[in-house]
Amino acid sequence: MGSNRELQPDMVVSASHVHFMTNAATGRKMVYFLSTACHIGTDRMKIISRFAPSPTGYLHLGHAFSAWNAWTRADVFLLRLEDIDTARCRPEFAAAILEDLRWLGLDWDGDVRVQSAHFAEYQAALEILRGRGLLYPCFCTRAEIARAQAAPHGVELVYPGTCRHLSEAARAEKIAAGVAYALRLDMAAAVKQAGAGRFFEESRGWIEANPLPFGDVVLARKDTPTSYHLCVVHDDALQGITHVIRGEDLFEATHVHVLLQALLGLPVPVYAHHRLLHDAQGRRLAKRDFAATLRAMRAAGMEPGAILQQFEEGRAA
Repeated sequence: MGSNRELQPDMVVSASHVHFMTNAATGRKMVYFLSTACHIGTDRMKIISRFAPSPTGYLHLGHAFSAWNAWTRADVFLLRLEDIDTARCRPEFAAAILEDLRWLGLDWDGDVRVQSAHFAEYQAALEILRGRGLLYPCFCTRAEIARAQAAPHGVELVYPGTCRHLSEAARAEKIAAGVAYALRLDMAAAVKQAGAGRFFEESRGWIEANPLPFGDVVLARKDTPTSYHLCVVHDDALQGITHVIRGEDLFEATHVHVLLQALLGLPVPVYAHHRLLHDAQGRRLAKRDFAATLRAMRAAGMEPGAILQQFEEGRAA
């Protein structure tokens, strides 16, 4: 579990626990971490994982359960704040995340990575994709996308490609006029260039990635110069994450992440998606539904040990 020890500069990767596969589309070798792959200064193998919440509200039990799942398995446990949405993220929520994790006894190794301090890095990754001709500006609003496909309420919108075939002149005219736009990944072209890829899910084994059903996902907006998808693959590679341990609600996004890893030449970690916690009505705990926060539980006199014991019993079940 988290050791509260600084990462050592002599981190190496054990070749016996890394799998190299040649991508048929690009001819490039991809790196896959197959098990507890990394070790630091000794022959004892290490799992490097992370907890990466967004400071748009206070942590609830679902967040704590996800952090605990990674913390209990990781030899090196990192904390990352995904605060790229500067309009919704607030410093008091960021501070509360650290306070709540310390209260639970979930310590972390090294410095906290704050994504908003690294926009230039994500911009560099975008430029790689732009240079390969895989990005295009999209001027559609969510309402226009919904009308184009008549999506029922509650169904995730998949972009129908309205702006993909605009001429360069039409794009330049709209940008010059100040029309807001997002940068989308041309999914079909990206898969053609890099191949869809594959990933290892601990509970299911090898899975062939299939990002095409997600359509041309947004990788940056005018007001947010990057996206969750781009940041997460960049940071996981940068921080040497061997195991991505997160909630099963993010399983489907892995298909997009593996494609981006292939396009950017990044290693593919092991994935382990755990079950989610639900309330008494069977709904997934979520900020938008005002799930009970850890700070409210603390104020009511609940002890952290009681919460962790519930997690232990739940995972065993």
